Amino acid sequence: MHSADEWLSEPDHDPTMRGNLVSTEAKHNTLGGVRPRKRTPLSEDWVNERTEQSGGTALTILEAQTNAVSLSSWIQTNSDLAAARLVQTGAVLFRGFAVNSVDKFREVVSGFGGEEIEYRERSSPRTEVTHRIYTSTEYPADQSIFPHNENSYAHVWPRKIFFCCLSPAEEGGATPIVDVRSVYQCIAPEIRRRFEDAGVLYLRNFSEEIGMSWRKAFQTERREEVEEIARSAGYRLKWQDDNRLTTWRDGKACGRHPSTGQPIWFNHAAFFHVSTLPLSIRQTLAAQLAEDELPNNSYFGDGSPIEEEVIEHIRSCYLAHQLIFGWRAGDVLALDNMLVAHARQAYHGARRVLVAMKDPFQSEMFDSCKEKEDEL
Repeated sequence: MHSADEWLSEPDHDPTMRGNLVSTEAKHNTLGGVRPRKRTPLSEDWVNERTEQSGGTALTILEAQTNAVSLSSWIQTNSDLAAARLVQTGAVLFRGFAVNSVDKFREVVSGFGGEEIEYRERSSPRTEVTHRIYTSTEYPADQSIFPHNENSYAHVWPRKIFFCCLSPAEEGGATPIVDVRSVYQCIAPEIRRRFEDAGVLYLRNFSEEIGMSWRKAFQTERREEVEEIARSAGYRLKWQDDNRLTTWRDGKACGRHPSTGQPIWFNHAAFFHVSTLPLSIRQTLAAQLAEDELPNNSYFGDGSPIEEEVIEHIRSCYLAHQLIFGWRAGDVLALDNMLVAHARQAYHGARRVLVAMKDPFQSEMFDSCKEKEDEL
């Protein structure tokens, strides 16, 4: 058991105070048969718990009543509680712990256990700040980012993704979250069945001029290595003129969560579809490129177009179930990446949010829910 000093970043805290790290109401809760481990006695209500909900999305908030509490140490002793909340709501916000540096964020991520993931098969620009800790997507501040599950288009994706706000924006810049269990239930059954039957085909064009280069996406300078990655990850590819690369990859549209068995909507069909782009960007691309030359686009698995009204319906399901909270400096957000999608609002002013990913999951392990449709 940890000593009280290990819980605190200020060692001169009064060790005579007694209580529990989680509020009296929360300490009796169990989820899925998991009972939180016994916690080191400190002051009553040292870490309070509450839940915010919007539509079909919930966010567990665990808030320290003083920033003297070390989040990395708290997680080590309360790992069962944190894991149980993450399975239940899919999203846990740790607030008030003053995680105000890259090193502190790295300690928190390490405390969750599991394998850290390098960001490969990339679709967005990021910078590696330190080993496998990245900046959040580096799109221009005036652009919003549509909800998505990290790397759901790829061969491998993270089961968990973590965000740390070192500096919130002056205005905007929130990270909306969306429970994709609710998205699945929201989508019209006839549309859902079309995707379950056909799957999704992702078209991507890598270029030095528009979008992302294949060097950045696959993190290599060698064509031979790209071809090796593509073969093992189920891509079809074609080298074009001017050092461009086109890839196609088939993926499932939905499946069952590996821990809960619940059906989830898990794909990049709406995110990559050209109709999701802002109109000004869409018009600019259309003036320069043919449809099969766009940086990203999505189709039904047989290659047939996905109608814009279908994508609009899917987008409306994401937006109807999103939950938005405002970042505070020192916040850490943990998401079950297969339960909860995330997005980004446009913003003004400086904003610094870090990202880390853990627990790789391969697409061939993703169980289909097509044959169990009659159970829903």
